[in-house]
Amino acid sequence: MMIMGWFNIYAAVYNEEHTKIIDLSQRYGKQFIWILATLVLATFVVIVDSRFYVFFAYFIYAGLMILLALVLVLGKEINGARSWFEFGNISLQPSEFAKFGTALALAGYLNNKRQELRKFNIFLPAAGIMLLPALLTALQPDMGSTIVFFAFFIVLYREGMSPFIFISGILMVILFFLTLLVDNFYLEAGLVAAATLLSWFTVKNLKAWLAGLGILIIIGGTLFTLDHYVFKTMGYELILLITIVLAGIIYAYYIYSRKALAFLVIYLFLLGTVLYVNTVDFAFNHVLKPHQKERVEIMLGFKSDPHGKGYNVNQSIISIGSGGFSGKGYLQGTQTKFKFVPAQSTDFIFCTVGEEWGFLGSLTVIGLYVFLLLRLIRLAERQRSMFSRVYGYGVVSILFTHFFINIGMSIGLVPVIGIPLPFFSYGGSSLWGFTILLFIFLRLDASRSEYLV
Repeated sequence: MMIMGWFNIYAAVYNEEHTKIIDLSQRYGKQFIWILATLVLATFVVIVDSRFYVFFAYFIYAGLMILLALVLVLGKEINGARSWFEFGNISLQPSEFAKFGTALALAGYLNNKRQELRKFNIFLPAAGIMLLPALLTALQPDMGSTIVFFAFFIVLYREGMSPFIFISGILMVILFFLTLLVDNFYLEAGLVAAATLLSWFTVKNLKAWLAGLGILIIIGGTLFTLDHYVFKTMGYELILLITIVLAGIIYAYYIYSRKALAFLVIYLFLLGTVLYVNTVDFAFNHVLKPHQKERVEIMLGFKSDPHGKGYNVNQSIISIGSGGFSGKGYLQGTQTKFKFVPAQSTDFIFCTVGEEWGFLGSLTVIGLYVFLLLRLIRLAERQRSMFSRVYGYGVVSILFTHFFINIGMSIGLVPVIGIPLPFFSYGGSSLWGFTILLFIFLRLDASRSEYLV
């Protein structure tokens, strides 16, 4: 992957005045130096005793969190984000290294607590280990890296976290986009209908179910009438929200007397989703930065801006599509050669693959990543140490998130948030970060028969 990435970087920034691939004045020459340094780094990582990573996991994590905090003050601002330390001609991004540090700390914590993630007092610190670097990278701001840290919830799910939390996270993402696509009132009404249907399967008592439905209708009808003739300022969404809250107060007696915990979960889930839907508009309009908001709108088709915020994605899709089945040939891509796609050697490196190698080349690259991820899952599952297994799934989660988002934004499936394609994109920090992340796991796997903790 590194070699393929190197040749694609050469194609992406090809300069006819500097045709030598090992030209240190060009990005492909610098990437060659990074690759050589990576080989040395990988060798160093695998010769270190595996118990070093176990015993110093928290220290490594703490040191990298300090660097994430220091970069907010001492870092250099590039493209609107203060994410880099600059040492002469070399820039390093601590968030790329914080990923393996977080994986180590999470593995250390879960190894000590074993399979108790369903307990809130065990789950909360585990979530804190992930959310601290996410918060620090969000302050830079680097939303791409921030999202990657949330991938560790996959690890928690594998290690026994309640499926309810995992599914809730997925539903929140789905609801976010549905809120932008569908009128809020109709969406909330649909959630009420779904909750009502679920409650029938839970209660299985026609009289009680009809009574609950009647309470909802009476409260909603009364509020609607009052607003229509008296207040005239509430609006449908607020009426529905107040109806759900007031109905819940009445339902509380039934839940308490019948010990109907399943009904309580359904009600709280309904109330939470309705409140969430009401806050999405505020978050979308006031929390997201204007360029992030526009990227989401372009992805959803709300606006077309092929020469502005949508330029990158539009040119990326043209570049990949123009490659056809077998591609235009190495160094023959017109979109690539004439620099139509910005950041083509970093965030949009996959465009070069699509244009010059075509569908076959793209499928080969995707196949390599799928094979790598499946192989890592197999290695993780064969670990005898819980520390090694948790860390292994941390590696899988990070690589999968980068792979999915990077290629997804290149073909317009996800908003552009700017994260590199592992082992392909130009950049020393990302290449070193992914190498350390991967080779620590290979070292742990080599010691799987040993007693690590």
